[in-house]
Amino acid sequence: MDLTNIEQTEETNLLTEIAVAYYQDGATQEEISKRFGLSRVKIGRLLKRARDQGIVEIKVKYHPVFGAKLEEQLKERFGLKRALIALDQPTEDEQRALLAGVVSTYLSSTLKDGMIVSIGQGRNVSSVSEHIGVVNPKKCTFVSSIGGIHPRGGMLNADHISRRFAKTFGGVSETLYAPAYVRNPDLRRALLEDETVQQTMDIAKKADVALVGIGDLNESSYMVNLGWFSVQEMVEARIQQGVVGEVGGYDFYDIKGNVQDTKMSNRVIGLTIADYQKIPQVIAIAAESSKPLSIVGALRTGAVDILATSVANAITILNLDAQQ
Repeated sequence: MDLTNIEQTEETNLLTEIAVAYYQDGATQEEISKRFGLSRVKIGRLLKRARDQGIVEIKVKYHPVFGAKLEEQLKERFGLKRALIALDQPTEDEQRALLAGVVSTYLSSTLKDGMIVSIGQGRNVSSVSEHIGVVNPKKCTFVSSIGGIHPRGGMLNADHISRRFAKTFGGVSETLYAPAYVRNPDLRRALLEDETVQQTMDIAKKADVALVGIGDLNESSYMVNLGWFSVQEMVEARIQQGVVGEVGGYDFYDIKGNVQDTKMSNRVIGLTIADYQKIPQVIAIAAESSKPLSIVGALRTGAVDILATSVANAITILNLDAQQ
């Protein structure tokens, strides 16, 4: 080890010792300065350096009463069973990861042997499957609620996500052997009449729990990136029909929660909003700050039982609902 590495190691050790003394042992900066023979100003700077270097991570949590009040307001306003709310984070990726952890904790505590769990596609649902900690085995059936997608979206494919859930919980997965997106209406109808497709769809419709994402209609949406829908089709649906979002990539709805028949309708093979309305626990996940309008519309469809979102989104949708 060269001199530079030795110096870096010694500094890291010092920062760690000071951080442990201050944050874990509860020693004051005055006590630490005497122990290490350094000034209080120097100790303050070293504590800041420990935070900057990631030796110390400080997580500020809202008072439980604050989160409980938000949840109660959402339950009362929209008839929800639960609202799973994650603290606001500086980036979209961090927000999605933290929210995924909240949802996975809920699943770990509520799933029971024999349950059927319908799995949707997309970044938010996929993130939940990536942030599950140590769990007790659950003999659940995880089934795709939408067909397969293009290889470039493979990691966000419902089947891929379903298999990951099954592996983590020790359950089994069911694949929906059909493409998620079909441009030809006749081909779509034929696939929906296929016995194998029908059998899997029937299992998904009988789910005890469903995980779905809430999509908005912006130009960089997941489905536009996949090439399913064009930017022009999205814009026309927003302007002409007041569409604000979609659930599961299938049904498009307005701010009042009414399903709208758009040019983009009837192209996807998967569960509909009407199907989700019959599932006891539909958990809709929306981490992105661009989705409050989409969330409000989704909640008003009557298909969502449990909302998982950020504090900022929760406050915004309550304000939006109060204005309309």
